[in-house]
Order: sequence, then structure tokens, then C-alpha cells
Amino acid sequence: MKTTTLSLLVSLAPILCLAQNVTETVKPQTATKATYLVIYRPGPAWLTGKSVMEQPLKEHGKYMLSLYIKGSMKAAGPLTDNAGGAVLLDVSNEAEARAIVANDPAVQSGIFVYEMHPWKLQPWDELAKKAQGAGQQTNPADRPVASPGRPPGG
Repeated sequence: MKTTTLSLLVSLAPILCLAQNVTETVKPQTATKATYLVIYRPGPAWLTGKSVMEQPLKEHGKYMLSLYIKGSMKAAGPLTDNAGGAVLLDVSNEAEARAIVANDPAVQSGIFVYEMHPWKLQPWDELAKKAQGAGQQTNPADRPVASPGRPPGG
């Protein structure tokens, strides 16, 4: 179980990095919006021996594009280890998120099965700016540098 969770986190690293950028473009969450992470895994209709890019996902792709245009989907893409894909939804509530996934052609056809999790995106840009602001009180160039055999400032 721990290995599966670790593998999932490692495979989601690109999405997580993208999600950090999404926080710049997504308005801060209000009481009317909720974020969900949907993880797609190969389902019973998955073509064995074929990569995610070789699966019949044309209708799924069109559906994802329509969700993006509508503003319900903020980021999505295949997992590069061919374990499926992930989607970041920004919707009104869990019922809307579940309806979106249930209407996905890849789920309906059995190419994908999914798990869905509510997700609180952290405002990493804001936190980084605050941390950098606190660090700028002391200019790193003004700090003494240690030389071999000599302590800093000594």
C-alpha cells in the first residue's frame, strides 16, 4: 500500500508542479468552489499492451477540452508511466465533480476507472513570496562566507 501511494505521488509530480502554476490562474477558493483531483487508472476496456497514448481516448480528449473551456477543468494529462491520467477539477460541489467524471466517455466505455479526492491547493506562490520577503531582511551577499579552516566572520 505504501509503495502504491509513493508510486502515485511520484507519478503525479508533473501534475502537482502544474497545480502550483494553476494556483496563479485559479481564483482563490471561495465557499462556492471546490477542487477535486481525479486519478484515472486502466479499466476493463483498457487495451492491454498499449500505452496511454495508444488508447482510444479521442472522445475523452474532446470532453476534457470542453470542460477546460467551460472552466470546470484546470489541468489534466496522462501519467507518463502509462498508469492512466489525472485531472484537476474546480467545481461547485462534489455532486458536480462526480457527474463530470460519470459522463466522461472513457469512464463510460470502461477504458478508465477512477478515484476522486477533494483537494485543497495551497497558495505556494504567496507562501514563497512571504518566505523570500522574510529572507530579504538580510542580504545573502552581506553574510560572511567561511573559508577552509576559518569560521564565518573569522
